[in-house]
Amino acid sequence: MTRIPLVEAHSAAASSQRLLDTIHTAFGATPNMFRAVAHSPAALASMWGSFAALGAGVIPAALGEQIAVAVADRNACYYCLAAHTALGRKAGVSAGDLSAAQGGESSDPKTAAALRFTLKLVDDRGRISDADLSELRSAGFDDEQIVEILAHVALNLFTNYVNVAFAVPVDFPLVKQRHHG
Repeated sequence: MTRIPLVEAHSAAASSQRLLDTIHTAFGATPNMFRAVAHSPAALASMWGSFAALGAGVIPAALGEQIAVAVADRNACYYCLAAHTALGRKAGVSAGDLSAAQGGESSDPKTAAALRFTLKLVDDRGRISDADLSELRSAGFDDEQIVEILAHVALNLFTNYVNVAFAVPVDFPLVKQRHHG
């Protein structure tokens, strides 16, 4: 049971209502996470704006979704694990690659470096070393991409915390958590 009511678009504040309509159009439905966040028009605008900005960034959608499932698995966020597995499949990532990404793993060395960095950020709460950055640069990431990876991690922490803290009902096909609890 959710700890916070899910907002219906017709009863939302006007600014949230407009965004919920946009989100509904983008997904063909209004995912419960956005309905929970819609209590705060500022938080909803922040979340949706971050998705839009990062979606237009230099990190490809496939890598963004692999980052998302790694963060979701680490935080035991079943909502985000389910949502980003579905979105990852739509972005062309195989089920096997998404499952591996849950544990921060990939057969592609560049993706693997990004996922190791992702989990280092989460596990060590942003406390990275010069060696961590050197590893990413050696794998082929430039500073723009490195900052964007961190932005993806931060957005996913926001969404994970919303869903875990408020016990938002999962409205995507469930995915088994693989690696961390």
